[in-house]
Amino acid sequence: MKKIKKTYYKLQSLHAFLLLLAVSTTISSCRKDPKVSPEEITEISDPGLSAKSSFYLLNEGNMDMNKASLDFFDHQKGIYRHNIFEYTNPEVIKGLGDVGNDLQVYGSKLYAVINNSNKVEVLDVHSGKRIAMISIVNCRYITFHGGKAYVSSYQARKGDSDSANGYVARIDTSTFQIEQTTTVGRQPEEMAIVGGRLYVANSGGYNPTQYENTLSVIDLASFKEIKRIEVAINLHRVKADQYGDLYVTSRGDSYEIPSRLFVIDTGTDEVKKVFDIAATNLCIDADKAYVLGVQFSYPLQKNTISYALINVKDESLLSASFITDGTEKSITKPYGIAIDPATKDIYLTDGKDFVTPGVLYCFDSTGHKKWSLFTGDIPAHFAFVN
Repeated sequence: MKKIKKTYYKLQSLHAFLLLLAVSTTISSCRKDPKVSPEEITEISDPGLSAKSSFYLLNEGNMDMNKASLDFFDHQKGIYRHNIFEYTNPEVIKGLGDVGNDLQVYGSKLYAVINNSNKVEVLDVHSGKRIAMISIVNCRYITFHGGKAYVSSYQARKGDSDSANGYVARIDTSTFQIEQTTTVGRQPEEMAIVGGRLYVANSGGYNPTQYENTLSVIDLASFKEIKRIEVAINLHRVKADQYGDLYVTSRGDSYEIPSRLFVIDTGTDEVKKVFDIAATNLCIDADKAYVLGVQFSYPLQKNTISYALINVKDESLLSASFITDGTEKSITKPYGIAIDPATKDIYLTDGKDFVTPGVLYCFDSTGHKKWSLFTGDIPAHFAFVN
């Protein structure tokens, strides 16, 4: 493992102490916990830092624990900043919130979807300072097109009305106002845009005996659902490649129906290929798709884990594992995946037990580990910045 040293910003003088005391006194009137902790920093030793891309990492935090957090990797300084939202926004009483479900950069803004807090946080991409907050019940994922943000919502909270259809909200990114919503299937998840159409994965995840099995297709010009494509039960992830195809994951039912990966031709809106591999998360970079598979079996009470690599140009399986040095043996629950657009380094997160800090791994493009560090709870979603 490369050398990683943990440090903290410290007060350097009595003057600085008095200044911090005055600031914390002011903050205490609008925050339940008036203590603003020093910012925690992890220093990273990596000879390729100057070529890397900086990124934000959203830690989900387990549901009902209000432990979502935001970290930032600064490649120029060679540091990893922990929990920057609370440090940058001390006036926000409850911090980032409960269950961080998606993170995306659009223009000069960073959008964090906080599922169980029913909100989308809009932050300045350079400072992490809050610009706005958009209220959307049970929001899940976000994508962008033509100055608009599109957010999927379950609409119903778990236990309220499990049979209710979800919707997609269209938001003006200049005013942060919801312009319109359109109904899709039950419990919609991730989305992708191809050729003026928005494809939405419907899961029906609140109803294990009646899972949804379709992608909703929304015409962006009219913002109406125009059709549904039958794929498989309990859909989750949707990623577009550069050839007009969608890669769609099915979580299965963890009993008799396994997780699989489906390829959709958006020219015909039909399934063109099925990969008989578990697929719980994936990212596509150029002609390669990196697929994490965590297949849980209730009858066996165990996980089967895989790290497949696919060539999306010819839709072939390149390798059963993109980790090549044996590090996968120390990973408990692979969760988040991203590829550095500049160096092609592979970033992979381990959720561990989902209630304590996870781990971020950096591998080179050949699958050899370069370094690792601890994150917040359930590190999950990456957003690269220039």
